[in-house]
Amino acid sequence: MRNTVLLVLVLTVIACSTHPYKSTNKVYKQKVKTYAKEIAALPIESTFSDSALLPPYWVGTTNFNLRKPTFVIIHHTAQNSCDQTLKTFTLPRTSVSAHYVICKSGVLHHMLNDYLRAWHGGVGKWGNQTDINSVSIGIELDNNGFEPFDSLQINCLLSLLDRLKKQYAIPAANFIGHGDIAPTRKNDPNYRFPWKLLAEKGFGLWYDENREAVPADFNHIQALRIIGYDVKDTSAAIQAFKRHFLQDTTKRINDLDKSVLNNLQKKYY
Repeated sequence: MRNTVLLVLVLTVIACSTHPYKSTNKVYKQKVKTYAKEIAALPIESTFSDSALLPPYWVGTTNFNLRKPTFVIIHHTAQNSCDQTLKTFTLPRTSVSAHYVICKSGVLHHMLNDYLRAWHGGVGKWGNQTDINSVSIGIELDNNGFEPFDSLQINCLLSLLDRLKKQYAIPAANFIGHGDIAPTRKNDPNYRFPWKLLAEKGFGLWYDENREAVPADFNHIQALRIIGYDVKDTSAAIQAFKRHFLQDTTKRINDLDKSVLNNLQKKYY
C-alpha cells in the first residue's frame, strides 16, 4: 500500500513538472484573481468628481448577474496543429485567444471562462454589433484552412454548441463565422465547413430548398444588411455570404445567390 502511494506521488510530481503550460496557467490564475478583486470592490470606492455628494453609506443593488454571451463565432486556426495554436494563445505578444480550441481528434481545450472576454474577433461588425469580442464566445477549430473538417472534430463542436445554446439562450441566428463578421479580412471557417449540418441541429439559419420567385425590385445589398453583413465593401460581403451558404468563393452574385438571399432575409427579420 505504501509503495502504491509513493508511486502515485512520484507520477503526480512528474506530470506536474512536465506540464508544458504550467507557467502560463499560473498567469491565467493571477489575472482571474485580479479581476475578482476588482469586481468585489464596492462602487463607493470609485473616484467621483468634486461636485458629487457622497452618501453616508453604500447601497448595493440585489438585481444583477454576469454578462452573458449572445453570439458564437467559429474560426479555423490557420495553423498546422493544435499544439501550435495552444502555444500561440499562451504567448502574450500574439494578443490573440479563444474560449475553446477543438483538435482534429475531437479533444476540447477550454482555455478561457465563458464570461470573460477573449481576443478572437478583432475588427468586425455584425448588424449593429461592432465590439464582437464583448458579446461572443470564440471557438477555434484546428484546421489550416485548406483541408476538410474531421468528423470527430465536428461531433465535438456540435456537443459544445448544444451546451452553449442551452446555457446562455443563444439564438440560432447568432452562430456565425469569423469570415461573416470580418469579410474584408477573414475567410474562416472556410468554404468546406458544414454550415448546413449545424443549421439542421439548430446552430445557425439556413435557406429553404423550395423558394419563391425573387421579386423584380429585390435589393441584394439591403438583404445582406438585413442578415447582418457589413456592406461597406459589397464584394467582400457577397463573397462571405456565398462562402457560408453556397460553399462558393466567388464575388459575383447570380440568380441562384439572389434566390437564396431573398429566402434567408425573411428568416432574419
